[in-house]
Amino acid sequence: MDFSALFSQLVVLYAKLTKQQKMIIAAAIIGIVAFLIFLVVYTSKSTKDSKYEVLFDKLSSSDAAKVIEQLEKENIPYKLEDKNVIKVPKGVVYKQRISIASMGIPKDNGVGFELFNEQEFGATSFDQNVKYMRALEGELSRTIEALAPIESAAVSLALPKDSLFIEKQIDPTASVMVSIVEDRRLSPKQIRGIKNLVASAVPKLTSDNVMLVDSDGETLGDEDEMAQMSELSQVQQKFKNKEEKKKQKKIIEVISPFVGGEQKVRAQVTIEFDFSIKNSTSETFDPENVVRSEQVSEESREGSTPPEVGGVPGTVSNIGPVEGLKSNNVTEKYSKNTGTTNYEVGKTVSTTKSQFARIKRITAAVIVDGRYKNKFDEEGKETDEKEYEPLSQTDLEALSSLVSRSIGIDENRGDVITVQNLQFKRTKGIVKVDEISKFMEFSQTYLAPFSGLFKYLFVLLLLLILYKKVISPFAERMLEITKEEEELDKPNLDIEDDEEEDLVEKVQAMRKKVEDQLGVGENFNEDELKYDVLLEKVKIMAEDEPEQIAALLQTLLTEEQTLADMKEPSRG
Repeated sequence: MDFSALFSQLVVLYAKLTKQQKMIIAAAIIGIVAFLIFLVVYTSKSTKDSKYEVLFDKLSSSDAAKVIEQLEKENIPYKLEDKNVIKVPKGVVYKQRISIASMGIPKDNGVGFELFNEQEFGATSFDQNVKYMRALEGELSRTIEALAPIESAAVSLALPKDSLFIEKQIDPTASVMVSIVEDRRLSPKQIRGIKNLVASAVPKLTSDNVMLVDSDGETLGDEDEMAQMSELSQVQQKFKNKEEKKKQKKIIEVISPFVGGEQKVRAQVTIEFDFSIKNSTSETFDPENVVRSEQVSEESREGSTPPEVGGVPGTVSNIGPVEGLKSNNVTEKYSKNTGTTNYEVGKTVSTTKSQFARIKRITAAVIVDGRYKNKFDEEGKETDEKEYEPLSQTDLEALSSLVSRSIGIDENRGDVITVQNLQFKRTKGIVKVDEISKFMEFSQTYLAPFSGLFKYLFVLLLLLILYKKVISPFAERMLEITKEEEELDKPNLDIEDDEEEDLVEKVQAMRKKVEDQLGVGENFNEDELKYDVLLEKVKIMAEDEPEQIAALLQTLLTEEQTLADMKEPSRG
């Protein structure tokens, strides 16, 4: 390709353009070049940024300075972003992370039970207690920092000495200072969880003695009781809404087959719950006595030894037996029976705990659409036009009975149900929410992974549209103008002398041939020849189309007569 000739042609073409055309071409070229530069810079920037990964984040200023110093020593490029986030090229992330960590950077300010890995010779009990407190505070801080909303945490414990006297015993206390991630907050449940976590790790510490504050010095959990009430209210409301929706869905599922689909049924259910907690204990006594224990004792004895005869000490007793005493008779048999029976009154103790929510009343309102049938014209033929027909009272009573049984309506409890028949308003062209959600799900599943490719396809499509709608029509227009100008300003051909002589001879030969065919001699008159040719053509046309020639002659005669009539008054 001859680039010099192409460039010269472009220069000539540009010189022939108007001022407006030159401005349009210059603006188009500048716009295209600017767009291409933006695309190249944006793509290179995103590619360059994607090659960097996070080396360390959430560093203190001193640790960040040490990490940067180490990276500069090894001539490794890095990026320092907000909150001391350091990024390095993707290929050296893990190597530098291990290398810098082996140097003790970043330094972890928190300490735990690793303090007891090395035993110090000669350490006193006071030193051990201080170490234990530091280790416990460090472990609690690490555990709290593991929570999602917490950026950093510091725990301080106050553990008093044990006393032999209960009255002089002081309860331990704790304070926790947390720094929360930006745009995050701790819920009341999380606050209680942190307090219970600290209280469970320290002996004799209760959650009431744990003080929790944020980095702004505001106490967290002061309105704990109100927060609990609020959470309980939210749970109750959520439970109520869930139960109402379940019953609404059940009503629609029961009625929709009979009325022609779910879109022809609307239901609203309101349930009044009793969320109070009641516990009752009852004792029932059995009228029948129950033997608890029984004890029987039996004693028997037969025969006895004669008792010794004696009397009042003195002379008479020493003389001999006293008359009137029977000392040699045998005694009677001895028998003894003893029985003890203990009775217990039968008793039944029962404890009843009420359920979480008791239904006090159910109110249900159901609206159903009627039937639609085709109208008939005057001749009795069925048309496409629909006519609304309401449901009968029998149908409404049947539907009301179905709804009552499906959701458990109890009239003795005061439940109320209403089933009404109304004509629904028909609307067309409304896109259902389910279709929109399905389209969004499809987009996230199948189109999102190719978002990067779509970006380049969009750029190519934009360039194609620009070429088809702007550049190509403009270029075609310019080429047409240039072609017309070339035809108007066609340069004379430079013919050499030999070629000119040959051309003259050829023209003369052709002229002589035509004259011979026409039968003319040297006295050739071109005007007469043209007249003869035209006259011959008119004769042929008159033979082929006589009607059109007659109409033409009539028009000419009429116009001539009109002109003559116009000239005569002027003469007079």
